[in-house]
Amino acid sequence: QPPTLGALVLGENYSDYYNFEYLSYDSYGTYSFLGFALYFENGLLVNFDNMLSVTDHYSTTIEGLSDVSSPVELGKYYSDNGADELVFYDITASSDGRAIFTDILKEVASTIFIPLTVGGGINTLDDFDRVLKCGADKVSVNSGAIKNPNLIYEAAKRYGDQCVVLSADVKRVNGKFTVFAKGGRENTGMDALEWIKRGVDNGAGEIVLNSIDTDGVKKGFDLEMLKAVCDIVSVPVIASGGAGSVKDFVELFNTLPKVDAGLAASIFHFGEVKISDLKNELKINGIPVRII
Repeated sequence: QPPTLGALVLGENYSDYYNFEYLSYDSYGTYSFLGFALYFENGLLVNFDNMLSVTDHYSTTIEGLSDVSSPVELGKYYSDNGADELVFYDITASSDGRAIFTDILKEVASTIFIPLTVGGGINTLDDFDRVLKCGADKVSVNSGAIKNPNLIYEAAKRYGDQCVVLSADVKRVNGKFTVFAKGGRENTGMDALEWIKRGVDNGAGEIVLNSIDTDGVKKGFDLEMLKAVCDIVSVPVIASGGAGSVKDFVELFNTLPKVDAGLAASIFHFGEVKISDLKNELKINGIPVRII
């Protein structure tokens, strides 16, 4: 039987890149993966309206979950209910100039049984080491790599490229895909395609592409931007920003088969889309998924 599914990434072709000790993805061929992102600030889960503003703490209710504002409880809920991977972001660690909350991270890692990717405030190899020792499987770097482009190369050399995820917050500026830093707050002026290609050449084993233009809009993923990135890299590409319904995931994988995963947060946190309903619809549309 396929391994138990976890939270927040829908994608294909992971089998070529990951063989986690407890999941052994490459034993089961290629599947589309459902992933769930937890964004938190000062230890509390928050809702992203878009990449430029953090709004109210979650107050919604999900059946079977006692505290939806708790990253630990929500992570366990997704792990137990069919998600494939959990992505854990401390959204203000970089802009606040502080380290990620390792105590919460350790709690999350100890309660889930799916791959865990962690990002926020990753600026040095020591940060990589600290997060991995807390139980993360992969480390996502964004602003830290912008400040020190050699960080990707150094981390890949020490820990392997399968551990290094380059996360890019990208927005169109005068018709050009442009990289933003510090959670989408700071325009770097850098060409996004050039930056992502450079990151992969330096050893990034995965790309999480968040479109600021579509994030929070819930009208579908940024297919144009995703295609541009898929055309220049050969590592897994994770689509983030724009998911508002089941059909958005179906459109993503049918239109761009090179996209390895789809990432979403609020539609799952608020119970707008159920994991089981989404996976069943993907299966009906001929997109391979793991069903539990």
